[in-house]
Amino acid sequence: MTTNPKYQKNSRSSSAAPISSEQLRVEGVSAGYGGPLILNSVDLEIPQGKVTALIGPNGCGKSTLLRVLGRQLKPSAGDAFLGQRATWSIPSREFARHVAFLPQQPIPPDGLLVEELIAYGRYAYTGAFASLRKQDWQIVHAAAERAGVTDLLHEPAEGLSGGQQQRVWIAMTLAQDAPILLLDEPTTYLDPAYQLGVLELVASLGKEGRTVVMVLHDMSQAARFAEHVVAMHSGEIIRAGEVNGTLTEDLIKEIFQVDCLNVTDPYSGRRIPIPDTVMQPE
Repeated sequence: MTTNPKYQKNSRSSSAAPISSEQLRVEGVSAGYGGPLILNSVDLEIPQGKVTALIGPNGCGKSTLLRVLGRQLKPSAGDAFLGQRATWSIPSREFARHVAFLPQQPIPPDGLLVEELIAYGRYAYTGAFASLRKQDWQIVHAAAERAGVTDLLHEPAEGLSGGQQQRVWIAMTLAQDAPILLLDEPTTYLDPAYQLGVLELVASLGKEGRTVVMVLHDMSQAARFAEHVVAMHSGEIIRAGEVNGTLTEDLIKEIFQVDCLNVTDPYSGRRIPIPDTVMQPE
């Protein structure tokens, strides 16, 4: 079995994803998992056609916010909206044609080949028990090529390494052909080459006009590959805006409690923060 760390950046789905004119947002959202609230009265509008990174320390509410946006978690107060409609009022398959959600550490069902797992992304259009059409399989194979897993199509999905599985899940998300993608720590389990491949792919999706929201722990990756950043701490949004004007040294000190070095990316001109030292309590 071979793997290719070069993700296919120029391959396009045989059916280009529709560009949604409907904005995803939350208003006054509080949410948790039966205990103390994780999110506290959060308001946020996701910019359309851009890559947004949700950043912040562990436990600050990044993944919880993403789950609310993706209709995976119903808030205890407030609501999420797609356009003018509350997300929970939208039928599941209709919502899935607009928004694709990739959770942390998904587990593939037993006995599925990679090709079959990627094909799950088409069920938003075909239904769970319908046969896939020729066009659906073309989209599945285009998604596999773009995610760099074409050579794994006939392998059992549960037998793959963590990094290979993550690439297959990303291919399934691409096969869903939705204009809005929500990715919870999409570089989990990946070595540096594959991390860069995934993030370059994500950046290219934004350039095509798709809206992407991803949870990241690496502030340097957020600075390099996202256009918009949402900084969170203790269940609240501390700051949100364009990367260069938002991801400042002072903000990083405030939310991560670290000092950083700023390096200028020679290609984009962006400032890339590099964690340097842990701040000592005063």
